[in-house]
Amino acid sequence: MCAAALAAGGAVLCIGIWFSARVNTEMQVATAVVSHTLCSGVFISHLDPEQLYADAILPDPGQAKLAKRLRFIIDRKSPQVTVNWAGHFESRAVYRNDLGCMIVQHGEPNVALNETAPGNTVVATEASSASSLLSAPPSREIEAALDRAFAEPERPPYRRVKAIVILHNGKIVGERYAPGYSAETPLMGYSMSKSVTSALIGILVRQGKLPVAQPAPISAWSEPADPRHAITIDELLRMTSGLSIAESDSGFDPVSRMLFLERDMAGFAGRFGLKAAPGSTWEYTSGNTLILSRIIRDSVGGNARDVTGFAQRELFGPLGMTSARIDFDATGTPVGSMYIYATARDWARFGALYLNDGMAAGRRILPAGWADYSAAPTLNTDYGAGFWTNRGGHGDGKDRVEGGMPRDSFYASGNFGQRILIAPSENLVVVRLGQSHGPGQDMRGLVRLAADLSASLGKQ
Repeated sequence: MCAAALAAGGAVLCIGIWFSARVNTEMQVATAVVSHTLCSGVFISHLDPEQLYADAILPDPGQAKLAKRLRFIIDRKSPQVTVNWAGHFESRAVYRNDLGCMIVQHGEPNVALNETAPGNTVVATEASSASSLLSAPPSREIEAALDRAFAEPERPPYRRVKAIVILHNGKIVGERYAPGYSAETPLMGYSMSKSVTSALIGILVRQGKLPVAQPAPISAWSEPADPRHAITIDELLRMTSGLSIAESDSGFDPVSRMLFLERDMAGFAGRFGLKAAPGSTWEYTSGNTLILSRIIRDSVGGNARDVTGFAQRELFGPLGMTSARIDFDATGTPVGSMYIYATARDWARFGALYLNDGMAAGRRILPAGWADYSAAPTLNTDYGAGFWTNRGGHGDGKDRVEGGMPRDSFYASGNFGQRILIAPSENLVVVRLGQSHGPGQDMRGLVRLAADLSASLGKQ
């Protein structure tokens, strides 16, 4: 249509069509973000929706501009959340019990929305019971460190820390929650979910089902002549696939469209071509993780119930992560880049798995050496394989170490300051969850907390 307009001298018309399409996409993404955030917050985390909206949505400058005319309706009977802006750009997110929340795309049949995955509730196994977390009385120094970690500045950007759990020598030595949150509140991991996806890939590697160094089993890339055929699982984990699927959180970038407007997220990601030779450059994109999520789905049976059963049997159950759950798209692929939930204590259990080289209660969950593999720097970056790393002195890792993080530490990281810090040399795991929208999303706070803990725990 634009080509015809240009041929007729209608450059202005072409620009107008492009601008209209862009605005429509951005607005649809904006309402979809709100619908899913509130759906998961209300039906999974059991948070107050007005407070969640104020903490998680309003601090975003783009969302703040839409606030006066944005309306959301929470239907607890259906259950679902519907959002529109000035009566337009409606988005709807439906809670599907064990399958989590899903944004309903236009034309999605209602018959599939209220499915429950029977028999997929996490059951504490003998191993998970043995891995129950013990608590030690917090020291005065650790209480003071928590005070500093939760303290708010006089003016924005505010830190909005919601939960911190400190695990040292296998025991909880510090724990605190903001009002409205508790040890029983499951919280969205955002991109910490990528670390869980990496762990699920690791389990399949241990089982001999996936070799990380061989081409990824994607049917659309199966022809040897396809340059994407060479992309390995390792390159998908390390964000060096070379795929041209940019992530900018603009609302118009391909990843925003994938997460909020596509019913088949992995299929959408897999259609992109290469912008660089696989393994040659690093670029962070959730498209890589959705492709890995599809590989997990197809490797364990092909549908959402198979994935939940596999995750609970092989990972969540043995670790005692009874609160953990995963969202799925309409094709039954786990949204492993963003939508995995767990309580702060259960996130600590996940961190302890990596602290202990993939072992839990005497059972090997991950391949031997998988933790070090995950923490090894990729090219000249501070990213590993599903984790950020302070090893190697690349990127911001040098500054974090100089600020007080242990040199051998690495961490899972998600938007708005969700983080699990793992420090083997100090036998330490720190979980920090919140809604931090400022620069660095309160990384400075976590670095200071790590330094405080190194000082206080070193005295014990």
